[in-house]
Amino acid sequence: MITAPLVFRQATDSPADLATLVGLYDGAARWMQENGIDQWKPGEKSEEHFRLRIKEGEVWLAYAEDADARETVAGAYELWWDDEPAWGEQPPVAGYVHRLMTHRSAPAGTGRALLAHAEERTAAAGRGLCRLDCVSSNPRLRTYYEHAGYTVVGEQPFKEGAGGSKYGVTLMERKLTG
Repeated sequence: MITAPLVFRQATDSPADLATLVGLYDGAARWMQENGIDQWKPGEKSEEHFRLRIKEGEVWLAYAEDADARETVAGAYELWWDDEPAWGEQPPVAGYVHRLMTHRSAPAGTGRALLAHAEERTAAAGRGLCRLDCVSSNPRLRTYYEHAGYTVVGEQPFKEGAGGSKYGVTLMERKLTG
């Protein structure tokens, strides 16, 4: 449940937005490492990564008010319109959520609000499915997405990552209603 409303805006390739996105990613990666989750690594996604994602899809930032009524970054996500590395060639029926990131001080429910926003953006584009993949070695994340209404629809055991590394992912989707 969200304890404070979020304000969303599409990220730009401005130095401030790029630095914010890298900072969110690195913060989430550090939290994963501190909690024994072998997934993201600090420094793995650069400003250039986010610049490309902004150019080729959508990247959204979410803000919440802090105790002093100032807007602070609560999280971000990437929305792609295709995802061949995980899903193969597909007709244009889905939006693909990537890098769902929340700031550690974000209000409760921020992750779900980010997902809901991605689902709204996907539906507004006339697509009936919201899809994502999560690394197969993170059952806690899979459970999180299942509780958010996503269903497992397959596995991709050899998704190719940056630098040619291969890893398994669970493919999940949620049907969107008009």
